[in-house]
Amino acid sequence: MTEAFLGIDLGTTAVKAAVLTATGACLARFARAYPTMRPGPGLAEQDPQDWMNLIGAALTEFAGAGLRVGHGCLSSQVNTHVFIDSSGRALAPAILWQDTRAAAEAAELDAMLTQDQKIALLGAPIPIDASHPLARMLWMARHRPEIWRQTAHMLLPKDYCLLQLTGQVVTDPLANVGLVGPDLRFVGPILDLVQGAAQRMAPLAGVTEVVGRTRPEFAMSGIQMVNGTMDGWAGLVGAGATREGASVWLSGTSEVLGMCADHVAGTPGVVVFPAVGGLRLHAGPTQSGGASQLWFCDMAGVSVRDLTEALIATPRRKGTPLFLPHLAGERAPLWDASLRGAFLGLEAGMERVDLGRAVLEGVALSGRHVLEALQASCGVASGALFCGGGGFLSDPWGQIRADVVNRPLNRLAVNEPVVLGAVAMAIVSAGGTLAEAQAGLAVYDKVWLPDAMRRGLYDDLFGLYLEAVAANVGIGRKLARL
Repeated sequence: MTEAFLGIDLGTTAVKAAVLTATGACLARFARAYPTMRPGPGLAEQDPQDWMNLIGAALTEFAGAGLRVGHGCLSSQVNTHVFIDSSGRALAPAILWQDTRAAAEAAELDAMLTQDQKIALLGAPIPIDASHPLARMLWMARHRPEIWRQTAHMLLPKDYCLLQLTGQVVTDPLANVGLVGPDLRFVGPILDLVQGAAQRMAPLAGVTEVVGRTRPEFAMSGIQMVNGTMDGWAGLVGAGATREGASVWLSGTSEVLGMCADHVAGTPGVVVFPAVGGLRLHAGPTQSGGASQLWFCDMAGVSVRDLTEALIATPRRKGTPLFLPHLAGERAPLWDASLRGAFLGLEAGMERVDLGRAVLEGVALSGRHVLEALQASCGVASGALFCGGGGFLSDPWGQIRADVVNRPLNRLAVNEPVVLGAVAMAIVSAGGTLAEAQAGLAVYDKVWLPDAMRRGLYDDLFGLYLEAVAANVGIGRKLARL
């Protein structure tokens, strides 16, 4: 009987899971959304029990289909944090990675380290932003001291769910960006910036290490669960960042771009992961990719499908406005929580489709911004990009992205790169390498080739984008005071 592997992606909006063979045959799939609460400006929270309810539902559904799984792996959104007590109970809603409440604490902590110190301690000039674990800890200690006193551990979503599934408290070095050095250990001088932070970190284990078995109360008990890691890294591996120079573009709630390279130039704004399994990934996550599209569709009263059809039917018009997709600040490569979005160049005769196109172009331009920083970090030019995620279900948006970066884009056939990355890690735990596992899983079913006639247009638009971003710095802070 062919061995089956379980992959779970606990994303920003949904739990996605699949059971696959090592050759990429999909035996079953599951996807179901859960809500995000936004109780105030800059706040974004989720109920950790929602995650577990859906993971349990996925296991029940797979068990009902008669599937048997030996190894499984869970990957999740990162820089979302759950504060738990000694019994494993969540003390408050999870603080989502989009949440900017800790911006002031982040700026205070970031000012304590120079760029040279960050490079020496972390291997790259990784900033402390509003989603950084230390900023969240300092915010909790100052604003919710009663919760901070009860906190035994601050966990990532993956770690929290593994605790519920297996009873084991564990985390991994890659998901703890900004706290772990090139030696895959916590960096003491970084943790010491916040009193009590080191004592509240979970023990580290390797990303492909089996940490426990699913408990009897779950429908598929006894699965050997692999530690896994953050969705960005898992998705980059799942999509194809498994060899030197390989480039990947993931599109979900945010855009995540990555390249695989041993060289590290220390480029500001780029996250460089410690080498694992022979892979050193350079990555840049933006703040708002698919989230920008959903925001526009909600505001304009149009469905994503209707917008896509309108884009296909309507040629791009000269003078299409420029959109800055900084609806909740920006992460890579700017790392500025105060940035805010904008439409520039609006005219009375413009229609909804023109603004919708501008939103998709703005997201693509933010992706190009990250890609250029990644190329500087890796010291090599990107070739064709492997891609995946919900944002690549749209044919016109895929073409816009290819045109903006002037590179071919190759889309995964099983368009769940994080699930594929999780399954790859599960396969490695049973024997093999990440590159071998990914090669067996990945098939690409769509290629977007850049239109040479649009290169000048998007080169000029990108230049305007950079000018607009520079001009927009500080405006968000001023508006917030009015």
